[in-house]
Amino acid sequence: MSEPVLYGAEYSVYTRIARLALLAKGVTYQFEIVDVFAAEADRSRHPFGKIPILEHDGFRLYEAGAIGRYVDEGFAGPALQPADAQGRARVAQVVSVLDSYAFQPLVMEIYVQRVSRKVPDEARIAAALPAAGRVLDALDELAKNGVFGVEIGLAEAHCVPILAYFTLAAEGKSLLAERPTLSAWWSRIRLHQHVLVTRFPAESG
Repeated sequence: MSEPVLYGAEYSVYTRIARLALLAKGVTYQFEIVDVFAAEADRSRHPFGKIPILEHDGFRLYEAGAIGRYVDEGFAGPALQPADAQGRARVAQVVSVLDSYAFQPLVMEIYVQRVSRKVPDEARIAAALPAAGRVLDALDELAKNGVFGVEIGLAEAHCVPILAYFTLAAEGKSLLAERPTLSAWWSRIRLHQHVLVTRFPAESG
């Protein structure tokens, strides 16, 4: 089989999820940079003009969650999901929580406003804090139940990029510190080799 090609951007949360899955599985891949903010979105590969997209032997796939599952189930290497039905269901739950409830308040409202904007919208940040707290409570409870491990699996791959941006904001650091189990896991996983090699440009200063 040929090497898969991943289309995405280094700053993209969802591209990083796919990159982490590929690295954790030990899959050699080509990384083609696509900047969705540079010009009008290209819908030739993705009907919604988003990233990432994976192409492999004529098979094209978009949506990071689907790409992660394909990488885990379609290639040889370490398992990125538990073997049992309950464990896999819990991973699916984590992915859904992060997509449905975490990305918008933690990244788009708190990180973007506090770190990316020259003049933050303080009202938007304040409005996002309660939702962020609920998400962190849910993730902390999942961490207490052993969902997140010391290696990168699909649950970890999905969580890392969101927390990486979130903790660049002062509010993110403070809120995470109030959840000891999740915070302790983050302090370890953020130093994992796959996390370090996929760091966002913003993490480098």
